[in-house]
Amino acid sequence: MREIAARWRAAGGHDAPPRAGASPQAPPVRMRRLAEDLLDELAAIPSPLPEPSGWDEIVAACPDWPAGHGNVTGGQGHSGQGHSGQGPGRRAADPVRVLGAWQGRAAGCVLGKPVEKIPREGIREIAESTGNWPIRGWFTAVGLPPEVALRWPWNRRSAVNSLAENIDGIPEDDDLNFALLALALLERYGRGFTTADVAQMWLDELPGGRVFTAERVAYRNLLMGIEPEPSGARDVEPGRTTATHRNPFREWIGALIRADVYGWANPGDPATAAEFAWRDARLSHTANGLYGAMFTAAMCARSLDASSVTEVVEAGLSVIPAGSRLAAAVRDAVDVAGAEPDFERVVDHLHARHGRLHWVHTINNAALIAAALVHGKGDFTASIAGAVAAGWDTDSAGATVGSIVGGLNGGVPGQWSMKDRLTSSVTGFDGIALGELARRTGLMAG
Repeated sequence: MREIAARWRAAGGHDAPPRAGASPQAPPVRMRRLAEDLLDELAAIPSPLPEPSGWDEIVAACPDWPAGHGNVTGGQGHSGQGHSGQGPGRRAADPVRVLGAWQGRAAGCVLGKPVEKIPREGIREIAESTGNWPIRGWFTAVGLPPEVALRWPWNRRSAVNSLAENIDGIPEDDDLNFALLALALLERYGRGFTTADVAQMWLDELPGGRVFTAERVAYRNLLMGIEPEPSGARDVEPGRTTATHRNPFREWIGALIRADVYGWANPGDPATAAEFAWRDARLSHTANGLYGAMFTAAMCARSLDASSVTEVVEAGLSVIPAGSRLAAAVRDAVDVAGAEPDFERVVDHLHARHGRLHWVHTINNAALIAAALVHGKGDFTASIAGAVAAGWDTDSAGATVGSIVGGLNGGVPGQWSMKDRLTSSVTGFDGIALGELARRTGLMAG
């Protein structure tokens, strides 16, 4: 890998952009061709790490794998045969908790939207200068000194609809669109959906311009005729699947943000929730990218029947391979957050440990999510504020933490309520109420 990196730099290649997935200017054709060749070489190198992507290997690497509640697990859903997930142990979802989870996801997402891509120090300066530190309410431009606004410009797409003075319903966001898409997937294909069904759902319902990084690469690969990794014995050229072909983003956060509904559709059953999430995530992600989705789905499943964040986070850890980098990062975050009373010091530690990772990588954001949950101890405001103030993927981390604590508490505090109308470009969902989403989610659970 060092030799490949040296060849890239010797040809004039630069390091990865710090705040984007692509370079600000299109590179020369010769550099694009070199990058493609090097990505192919990298994809062919077997990983020496104990981080499998196959279902059976993942389960075998989890010594505390949880028991299912009547659902058939083991990856059968990707075989093409499907499974119903019907069983005597399937639990009905508590409608109050499911609604709380949807409300929490929306609130955490909207809190983080205007400060996405603003680093930690900028978020704090904005909040302090408007009397909102520690963060206890929506961000606002009212009273924001012009020099601070110039130094830390709002996310231009979100400042118009996610500040205290202009929130009018729940604005569109990919962190919410993917939850809607997962619900639509379950409604269309049932609990036995396959990864190929996920791919078809994207092509049918998801505009290419509304996906980014790993999802955009997987989308491009689908259009090129490259398929997801098959479940059978059919040979596949190394690196030639939707998740691996020239996809340097396959361990970033994209799959993690798609997983909540799979947990809500399997209340109290983290094993089946994780398997649902794996079937979806493998379209675009591998290794820790998969584990992040499984971790989130398992926590969302437990958030609907647990009594503490400790139970929730333990469920998430139970479906991550014990020797993986993600498991080590989450365990470390849990330990530090449980011992340190000052969350700013917890975030200092996380940045010191994971600062070299991209701000939308799975590992650092999953560690932050776990830390915010443990330190927040079920306090909704403290939990989503901690996830956002850390300055990584603010809307995604805020949304995931919000959905878990919202589900655990069965609702959100009044200051985080918004007009019950969600804007979306996903077919059939524009203007929908969260109560209706909760009702339909409950039907998918049984």
